[in-house]
Amino acid sequence: MRGRRALGTSAGFTLVEVLVALFVVALGVAGAAAVQTGAVRVADEAARLSDGLRLAASLAQRMRANPVAMALPDAANPYLQFDADAGAALPAAVACYGDADCDPMQMAGFDLGETTALLASRFPGARLRVCRDGQPADADGLPAWTCSGEPGAPVAIKLGWRGKPGEPDAPAVFLTLGTGAP
Repeated sequence: MRGRRALGTSAGFTLVEVLVALFVVALGVAGAAAVQTGAVRVADEAARLSDGLRLAASLAQRMRANPVAMALPDAANPYLQFDADAGAALPAAVACYGDADCDPMQMAGFDLGETTALLASRFPGARLRVCRDGQPADADGLPAWTCSGEPGAPVAIKLGWRGKPGEPDAPAVFLTLGTGAP
């Protein structure tokens, strides 16, 4: 009787072993799902920051392309008065496309109108502000929405959006143009 097994020995898994193995696999799947959810959230935030930086850089290029408006005193410079929420609407501006004969103020109005439209379409609940700002970041390294406005301070473009409750209300994108006077 060599080929037969003795009574009382087991040839398979018990129900408890199977349940423990299924529990371990379920924990692994749940952990992987949590990591994936976090990765998607971080990728979304990175894409939003990238889009925000592109929007700020686009406005900066438009401002540089209009040196006459940028040379105006700060109180008369339409760019330096720009503070818009994503839902804000600007008055209709002249369409300054192609060979349109626009003066520098009309071009500035067109630039700000286009920027406001992009802000509303890509960043619901966002705010964009352009001003002179030479103040340092706060103790946490975050810029403030307020602007120092001092003559000769760099022109700053600040863009931010509502995050999670409890997060600081600070611009997410902070871009400066030059080092002072236009």
